[in-house]
Amino acid sequence: MTKPRIGLALGGGAARGLAHIGVIEGLIEAGLEPDIIAGTSIGAVAGACYAAGKLDDLHSLARGLTVRKLIRYLDINLAGSSLMTGNRLEKTLDSHLNGILIEALPKKFVAIATELGTGQEIWLTRGSLCAALRASYALPGIFKPVRIGGRWLMDGALVNPVPVSAARALGADFVIGITLHSGHYVRNTLFPVEAEAKFDIVEPRSRLEEKSRKNRLGLVRRQIFGKRDGAPGIPRVMLEAFNITQNRIARSRLAGDPPDATIQVHLDGIGLFDFHKAEIAIEQGRMAARRFLSSLKRDEPDATSNSYVNAGH
Repeated sequence: MTKPRIGLALGGGAARGLAHIGVIEGLIEAGLEPDIIAGTSIGAVAGACYAAGKLDDLHSLARGLTVRKLIRYLDINLAGSSLMTGNRLEKTLDSHLNGILIEALPKKFVAIATELGTGQEIWLTRGSLCAALRASYALPGIFKPVRIGGRWLMDGALVNPVPVSAARALGADFVIGITLHSGHYVRNTLFPVEAEAKFDIVEPRSRLEEKSRKNRLGLVRRQIFGKRDGAPGIPRVMLEAFNITQNRIARSRLAGDPPDATIQVHLDGIGLFDFHKAEIAIEQGRMAARRFLSSLKRDEPDATSNSYVNAGH
């Protein structure tokens, strides 16, 4: 009997996506090395680093992120089609992955992107690995779209948040889908909540806040990081809205084309911008992988049947 080819389908999730590092490390530690990787957004970044033998580099980079270092990556772009240029993040990836071609990777890999305008799902299976990643994580409004092959491409999570279908198409016999959730999304989003339409009372501004409001630099800071009263900034609004849409699309696609097994990582307390909590997210991913592997051992000898294994909390 030939060994079944294991495929990983890695979803998006911004800072929560760092949990993919721990999941992959946990699988490797147990001797279960995936042969085929399909990734979307930050899932594509984690998957590409694994496929290129650079997962340790990504882990070290993520572990070293602090709030101050994260701010350095926020190269604000007040002109054009995005809030950030993304140049600093692109240079960091280039320093580790520059010159690597997808077709030359020792593992099969595909990054998912979305064509602007048509909404066509694009599978990037050849060419520059860095270019493919740049397109796959080009979150609309946050990072500018990337022009590849005559198409403007943006984040693949718009069409395929957890690319199970792509992993199968590349030849995987057994596909493990990795999904990332914070608790409230899992439990409550399918149930409507009735509420009264009434504005909350806003406290009057202090003299310091009023002075800051008139300052241009203060205005930019509030737009990016939000206001002191808790009102979110532009990036958080866009990312949260995109994440809600992504979760709904993922539910639909996974229901129609479920993976053979699922590792569901719960990341309560880790927000979409909490990159400084990388080590916590990575450890949660590793723990989820261990629970998944334990469930396979309990199900032997039918561990590779088309069962839906949930290895979350």
